[in-house]
Amino acid sequence: MNARSEGSAGEPGGADGTARDEEAPRRRGGKPAAGSPVIDRAFALLNAFDSRHRALTPAELAQRAGMPRSSALRLARSLVRVGALERREDGVFVVGLRLLETASLAPRGHGLRAVAMPYLDDLVHVTHQHALLAVRDEAEALLVERLSAREASPVRYRVGGRVPLTHTGVGLVLLAFAPPTLQDRLIASYVPGPGLDDVRTPADLRRLLAEVRRTGFARGRLTTPWPMSTVAAPVRDVSGVVAALSVVAPSDSFPATDYAAAVRATARAVSRALRADAEEAPAAG
Repeated sequence: MNARSEGSAGEPGGADGTARDEEAPRRRGGKPAAGSPVIDRAFALLNAFDSRHRALTPAELAQRAGMPRSSALRLARSLVRVGALERREDGVFVVGLRLLETASLAPRGHGLRAVAMPYLDDLVHVTHQHALLAVRDEAEALLVERLSAREASPVRYRVGGRVPLTHTGVGLVLLAFAPPTLQDRLIASYVPGPGLDDVRTPADLRRLLAEVRRTGFARGRLTTPWPMSTVAAPVRDVSGVVAALSVVAPSDSFPATDYAAAVRATARAVSRALRADAEEAPAAG
């Protein structure tokens, strides 16, 4: 059995299996206002790309970024010069390799992934399923790695994809240990959706987060578009919870007790490795 890393395949999803609609561009800060800083407009262009829109014409780029075409084209050319975007011979823009090079330096992404990879590989070997690693970015979970057994059932996830904190296993773990103000805000605004079938009200969500903190893991299941289940656990460094990892598998072949034990053991192993790295860092410097 071989594990494979899904660096580009799949889609981000809800409740560890369902895809989120990405037809509209995700602009967390909204459209850039007229006269907004160049950095905001640059990120509006970069955020126009997603897993369904990997190559954009100048007109598409401007429309998805909410900018006049002339302004978008002028700024896109600047991004091409620094390597953040690339322009093909047919005039279409794609994301540039310079962004990959820069992103690889992110300690909560590549650094965490480098430490966790051997343990995730072991987890996939034991479970023959999918293993996910995620960090919290504001009110979402960002997937920094997915390893999959070749015989595992399909799921819609991709590295770099975002999933809800309130409707996924890794999200629930990250939310359970998030600042209380964020927890209160997301609990107050919670509405049932494609996700955890047994969490129907804000009160249900609050009780579930308390249970995650008490037990040290989260469990979830969904029935649509197909029956899937997940178990997730927190990863800690010297500062506290910095990530969550999970196993995702079909509900009809999901030994929850065994998977929970394997996920928690893996999370503890990654946590120990992160703390050991932190202790060795001053000596190495």
